[in-house]
Amino acid sequence: MDVSKAAQSLSGSSAGALKAGSMLHLIEGGADALAALSGLIADAEAGKHSHAIVASNASLRAPIPTPRKNVFCVGRNYAEHIAEGNRAQKQNIGVTEHPVFFTKPPTSIVPPDGHVLIFPTVSESTDYEVELAVIIGSAGRNIPKASAMDHVFGYTILNDITARDVQRRHGGQYFKGKGFDGSCPLGPWIETADAIPDPHALSIGLKVNGEQRQDGNTADMIFDIPTLISSLSEGMTLEPGDIIATGTPSGVGYAMEPPRFLKDGDTVVCEIQGIGTLSNNVRAI
Repeated sequence: MDVSKAAQSLSGSSAGALKAGSMLHLIEGGADALAALSGLIADAEAGKHSHAIVASNASLRAPIPTPRKNVFCVGRNYAEHIAEGNRAQKQNIGVTEHPVFFTKPPTSIVPPDGHVLIFPTVSESTDYEVELAVIIGSAGRNIPKASAMDHVFGYTILNDITARDVQRRHGGQYFKGKGFDGSCPLGPWIETADAIPDPHALSIGLKVNGEQRQDGNTADMIFDIPTLISSLSEGMTLEPGDIIATGTPSGVGYAMEPPRFLKDGDTVVCEIQGIGTLSNNVRAI
């Protein structure tokens, strides 16, 4: 779709953002750019121009295919997930006083219907974790909880693929075991914040080959989204397009008896109420 028509009605950075055409530029363009794009879509649906909104043979990319930064992730943010992990590892860490943060590199991003990669010579314990991902819309540092939601552009689905054995091999720290290529399916799109009245009341689940593995609700987060944004932004600027994965409910493979990990050819489908489904196939390389 030609966005120059909408850009003509804007000025300064908003016009440039819409003309640039990428999701990151749209987010940076703020409310004016988003309103202009909505106008273009409305015109297309009304038949006011000939460009199709989505070509019939198009395939979706990840909504932010190449983030400027690593994806920010939150560990241990659902009580039942903490409990199942404690049982599986025969430990009792419990709930932490502050959120646990780690990151996944941009090279881990996978589009909808793309391949989750597993590396049998490196890991024999590749796992899944469905998560609600928050997309930051406006920059901020030391953001108060009271205004944290004002910095949210929207929400999408993220699957935090994890090589559990690699994670343990490297002292239990998160980055290496969660940073493989193909370990961060993202999508299918971003629902803007106004379309999700309460992100803390969404059903969230995951199926492997049609079998329900995870089935929870974002209401069960230990640290809510304002707390996560406020804590993460302490002394560190969050910028438009930054991605924050908010943790996963119980039902992960390593905590099952016996453990059940992903294998070549599996289909993994994540679903979050109000957003949609994110489907990916597993490929061993």
